[in-house]
Amino acid sequence: MSGAVLVAVAAAVGNLLQGWDNATIAGAVLYIKREFKLESEPTVEGLIVAMSLIGATLITTCSGAIADWLGRRPLLIISSVLYFISGLVMLWSPNVYVLLFARLLDGFGIGLSVTLVPVYISETAPPEIRGLLNTLPQFSGSGGMFLSYCMVFGMSLMQSPSWRLMLGVLSVPSLVYFALTVFFLPESPRWLVSKGRMLEAKQVLQRLRGREDVSGEMALLVEGLGVGAETSIEEYIIGPDNEIMDDDQDLSGEKDQIKLYGPEEGLSWIARPVTRQSTVGLVSRHGSMASRSGLVDPLVTLFGSVHEKLPEAGSMRSMLFPHFGSMFSVGGGNQPRQEEWDEESLAREGEEYVSDAAAGDSDDNLQSPLISRQTTSLEKELGPPPHGSLSSMRHGSTTQEPVSSMGIGGGWQLAWKWSEREGKDGKKEGGFKRIYLHQEGAPGSVRGSLVSIPGVDAAPDGEVIQAAALVSQPALYSADLMKQHTVGPAMVHPSEVAAKGPSWGDLFEPGVKHALAVGVGLQILQQFSGINGVLYYTPQILDQAGVGVLLSNLGLSSSSASLLISAMTTLLMLPAIAVAMRLMDVSGRRTLLLTTIPILILSLVILVLGSLVDMGSVVNASISTVSVILYFCFFVMGFGPIPNILCAEIFPTRVRGLCIAICALTFWIGDIIVTYTLPVMLKSIGLAGVFGLYAIVCLISWVFVFIKVPETKGMPLEVITEFFSVGAKQTADTKNN
Repeated sequence: MSGAVLVAVAAAVGNLLQGWDNATIAGAVLYIKREFKLESEPTVEGLIVAMSLIGATLITTCSGAIADWLGRRPLLIISSVLYFISGLVMLWSPNVYVLLFARLLDGFGIGLSVTLVPVYISETAPPEIRGLLNTLPQFSGSGGMFLSYCMVFGMSLMQSPSWRLMLGVLSVPSLVYFALTVFFLPESPRWLVSKGRMLEAKQVLQRLRGREDVSGEMALLVEGLGVGAETSIEEYIIGPDNEIMDDDQDLSGEKDQIKLYGPEEGLSWIARPVTRQSTVGLVSRHGSMASRSGLVDPLVTLFGSVHEKLPEAGSMRSMLFPHFGSMFSVGGGNQPRQEEWDEESLAREGEEYVSDAAAGDSDDNLQSPLISRQTTSLEKELGPPPHGSLSSMRHGSTTQEPVSSMGIGGGWQLAWKWSEREGKDGKKEGGFKRIYLHQEGAPGSVRGSLVSIPGVDAAPDGEVIQAAALVSQPALYSADLMKQHTVGPAMVHPSEVAAKGPSWGDLFEPGVKHALAVGVGLQILQQFSGINGVLYYTPQILDQAGVGVLLSNLGLSSSSASLLISAMTTLLMLPAIAVAMRLMDVSGRRTLLLTTIPILILSLVILVLGSLVDMGSVVNASISTVSVILYFCFFVMGFGPIPNILCAEIFPTRVRGLCIAICALTFWIGDIIVTYTLPVMLKSIGLAGVFGLYAIVCLISWVFVFIKVPETKGMPLEVITEFFSVGAKQTADTKNN
């Protein structure tokens, strides 16, 4: 996974530049207002600081749609260029108006990087460490602030500090960022797949994962192209081919079972549904909203049921699918294993279209079922099936349907199933289903023996494994083409699916609307949880604690002392963020939020009491200092990074850029509102009132997280979006009932 880690580190440099800029302008504005005599012009002074917020807000309004059109990487490159140009203009700045223009350009760069870096990292990271890697932007942003404060503090010790040099230094790290985005960062493989550029996506995935066989993940990315497909939850029993018994299980007939193939000759596993009822699944087994708490969103229960029954990481892979390699193998009868792309099946009938994978780019990992349009098993009535098509996979066995099956990360497996039935006119009709399988808890014994593990001496009798299954229509399956080609289902090429592009109508799909409610809600509550107020008040608190007097005794000016205090405060955040990086994929996002937000509430309540109750200047200052430190540390562990992480995970690939832009726009608007209302609120309701209001918002945030925010750790992005689709349906059913 070193490839994905290095790419995430390089992308997070964009957030380092944002943190660098935030800290630099906080120090430089002390000298700017002296040169331009802005002491009597607080509006202009505030505009210099806020212009980057305005720029970020403006660029965010269109960044999502552009990112879905041009790709993630080009916008990251543009971001680095904007950083560089703004640094040069700020270094020159002969007057306030040029400085304001430079700050606007800087805001454009900040808006692009803050919006797209979390999306880029989520789309390139493996599910198992996606939370850790997506905490890197928070760490690099705080690290950039610390480095910048140290630089500005050093410059403040000079006889005549130059604010132009402070701001212009931004161009140096931005050049490094430009080089990384141009020469090191690849395009997001999910975006490439969404545009039908399959070969490029495969090559990027091979680089990111450090292995040749990326067939499972490639198929997963293609399946992620769909939006709003009807999804149901089913229960499967999985075990060795000859070990599944239906003596005491409510198993369906043999026609519904799925054969999963391993690399060893003659070894296969069978997955058979326990029930065909879509209403019986994880939610009904673990309790509905009404039966569990009466408040919690069924979506949260749905996600939680997976993690409650989740065995230790890797157990499904080690127990059931330890390393199947390329799973696009052909089962049943005497069909040979397909080792190359089928050129003929890649060409459209009656058209001159050919896939990105040309004849010279044969690939034994991505077999033709991923791309082929020749998917009808009924073509056998018309003659021999095309080599490598899905129809050839279904020959030779009428009761045991062979499928492709692959690991897609986080213990999930991807499979497809074909089922046939007699139509009204006597003709055979078929349906093509995509299935995400996931083990639930420990295996249950059928005959009391050990489980058979591929690659290990198989026991005469084996255990079976209970698995949850998300069953839906494949993204490449077209009901419209079914009507045109009555001999069977038709699969369209990924580029045809991608040609539809993002649509505003997709935002009204129940699953997407549900995800937007979670993302936008988190962004609003984060901004009003008090971080800006505490940052604003920190120098005053530390000054009351005697830190300012101590630094003055060391010969530091008030400006230098203020900068050093800010640097110390930022330094405290880094160890806390490092702990959060470790816990993000262990405890999970939801758990971190539910455990850190109460500490924020407690810290704010203590600050309120400290400002209302006079316990002596030393005691008040000491308690306030401890409260501020606790607030900062626990904020950057939970409420700081997690809203951006979740927003980058919960939207479908086709509309991810559009949705993340909506969430980011909410973030920037909230930031502007809080920044400009803080001084007004301090005058109207006082410090105690402001912190009391923030404490109430944090309490509301905890309730919102408990009721609405699901746990997404370790789950592939495409599976997360499927769960949102199912959860939205469950919510609608609950309301109707």
